[in-house]
Amino acid sequence: MLLIGKRLTSHESIPLDGPQGIGCATSVAPLDNPPRVIQQKPMNLIKSKKRVADHGEVFTPPWLVEKMLDLVKGETERIDSRFLEPACGSGNFLVPILQRKLAAVELKFGKSDFEKRHYALLSLMCTYGIELLADNITECRANMLEVFADYLSLEETDEFYRAAAYVLSLNLVHGDAMTMRDMDGEPVSVVEWGYLGKGKFQRRDFRLDVLTGMASFSAEGSLFAHLGKHEIFTPTTAYPPMTVRDLAGASLGEASGDAE
Repeated sequence: MLLIGKRLTSHESIPLDGPQGIGCATSVAPLDNPPRVIQQKPMNLIKSKKRVADHGEVFTPPWLVEKMLDLVKGETERIDSRFLEPACGSGNFLVPILQRKLAAVELKFGKSDFEKRHYALLSLMCTYGIELLADNITECRANMLEVFADYLSLEETDEFYRAAAYVLSLNLVHGDAMTMRDMDGEPVSVVEWGYLGKGKFQRRDFRLDVLTGMASFSAEGSLFAHLGKHEIFTPTTAYPPMTVRDLAGASLGEASGDAE
């Protein structure tokens, strides 16, 4: 169940508990053949003074990102832990989070190509971002896809590549985290992905504003504390199990099963 515990501020990432039963928690040790890490280019902390004045856009330097992620090191190395970045920029938090998750995938599933590929996709599915500026969200999707494709040595025609592109189109939202609306004025939707095993994934959609509001209702001592989780966290849409081929087809506009 996707839980968001507090209102997020600019460039703040928090881990969210993953689906129960996946059992992918692991401690990452040095690898004999670690996956190649794409080194991020030296970055300017601002793109322009106008963007700083208009949007307060200032990027977090990579060294500080790593120190902040080390504060929740165990979660960054757990394949199914969820991270939401409410001002994701071009991915300076989400990219290293994904790299850490992929290192965990390599450690746990590196000897099985089938499991490695599917759990790598799950690690991508568990990273989320919202970004106000269109060029940033485009860059973020491209950067995340590059890391994923490089790890699995994918071509653009591969089903896993197209499936990943589809996941990123849903998980990385062009919108405003403060109003919790996308650029079309619609409520931001958060997709909860889960891996069911044997190559099948589960998808359930939730409204972000409902999740953040209902999380406070279930707090101990709250007037609504008596409500069960099933009454609070109800998905707006649930889909039948889908495969990588289904997800790849969805990226091309092909139907991948009727929603419930």
